[in-house]
Amino acid sequence: MTSTHVDVLIVGAGLSGIGAACRLQTGAPGHSYAILEARDTIGGTWDLFRYPGVRSDSDMHTLGYPFRPWGGGKSIADGGSILRYIRETAAEFGIDRHIRFGRRVVSASWSSDEALWTVESRTADGETEIRTCSFLYLCSGYYDYDRGHVVDFPGQDRFSGRIVHPQHWPEDLDYRGKRVVVIGSGATAVTLVPSMAEQAEQVTMLQRSPTYIASRPDVDPVAERLHAHLPGKLAHRLVRGKNIVNGTLIYQLCRRWPQRMARILRDGVAKQLPESVPVDPHFAPGYNPWDQRLCLVPNADLFRAMQRGTAQIATDGVQEFTADGVQLTSGAHLDADIIVTATGLEMLAFGGIDMTVDGAKVDPGACMVYKGMMFSGVPNLAWSLGYTNASWTLRSDLSAQYLCRVLNHMRRNGYRSCVPRPERTGTTRSQRPILDLSSGYVMRAADALPKQGTKRPWKLHQNYLVELPAMRLSRVDDGSLDFGRAGAPAPAAATN
Repeated sequence: MTSTHVDVLIVGAGLSGIGAACRLQTGAPGHSYAILEARDTIGGTWDLFRYPGVRSDSDMHTLGYPFRPWGGGKSIADGGSILRYIRETAAEFGIDRHIRFGRRVVSASWSSDEALWTVESRTADGETEIRTCSFLYLCSGYYDYDRGHVVDFPGQDRFSGRIVHPQHWPEDLDYRGKRVVVIGSGATAVTLVPSMAEQAEQVTMLQRSPTYIASRPDVDPVAERLHAHLPGKLAHRLVRGKNIVNGTLIYQLCRRWPQRMARILRDGVAKQLPESVPVDPHFAPGYNPWDQRLCLVPNADLFRAMQRGTAQIATDGVQEFTADGVQLTSGAHLDADIIVTATGLEMLAFGGIDMTVDGAKVDPGACMVYKGMMFSGVPNLAWSLGYTNASWTLRSDLSAQYLCRVLNHMRRNGYRSCVPRPERTGTTRSQRPILDLSSGYVMRAADALPKQGTKRPWKLHQNYLVELPAMRLSRVDDGSLDFGRAGAPAPAAATN
């Protein structure tokens, strides 16, 4: 068993964790830190997902770090390019020297007497390591890396082909000339289908209900022109600002005039579909735009595959799997050699870490979030949470910058602990789910996830332009945070 101490311990070496470490080095110099990563390499999500066509569904000028402008030619980038970008950033800033790979964090316990977290991690060979830290920063996202959402379809054992979940894509899967059925209608499905259709004989996207889909070029012509005539950093700032404003405007229009925007989205799809594929029922969801995430297809690749006839869509239910395909509730049958179950993710608060405060177990579902990143009653803990309606990094980077402000404030004033307390403003009386989406993966985990309030600083605005000044300019000591020194007991945490 080994033991060591750092000021800040970051969990996760993906896009959020590497960005957080970069911000710590520049925004809170003098604070020691380390990163624990359960996998054996940098990249997080972008190293885990290896399915065909994996790519961003946000533009890289906003998904990339603002302090290291994206230099790739494509605004909508493939997963391999994003992975290289993260690793190059880690090497350039010297972050890779602070990472301890193959360490899965299993528990974290806070002691108010010592004002320290004691963090237990395990290596792949079962060795236990103990570390202490003054501040714990969770940058491992909000879904379960080990398992996706698995649906137990009737008759699975009878299917003679291979059944694959995208989260654990087999390297040896050969789908050339094969008939493939992809079950799902979310971002993973709309990415897989056109990519697999390039080599498969036929790919069918089987969906129970449709999703709103928008197409855009993977190369931003405005960005190309600006980069051709302006210095790189200035061009990046202008493109990034343009994309933030455009994305925010589209989202607000969808929420303000949902029926009109739904019609615009459906009309946009109709123009790109072959005549044999109707918009309704395949691309006419029964909910408003952005009640669930809007799916992006670069260069209309999904619709082009349908026009070529190598991809098709079926909106129906699964009655059962058969030996040679899928029997639908309508009575139709889809022949298949391979079935891909793109049925979603399983959300996991705190990365599944068993967490206690002064011996009391913390229940994430009973916590409220402060500025979308800290938790009521839990001292010196932050969580990197991105936007659901814009690039993840926009918000995770704001959170990292705000944490630097908190750390600097604590050091200047001799504080050892920082605890969000919603009861000071009466916020505990009004609570909502942390994510305002009706997607299945969100609804399944709603009770287990922290909650948000109805007003600042306990409300998530899902709006970068609103949160930017609040995170950068608002007072750190705003009355909602309880700062203290070692020996003072923490306010009652949200416990089981």
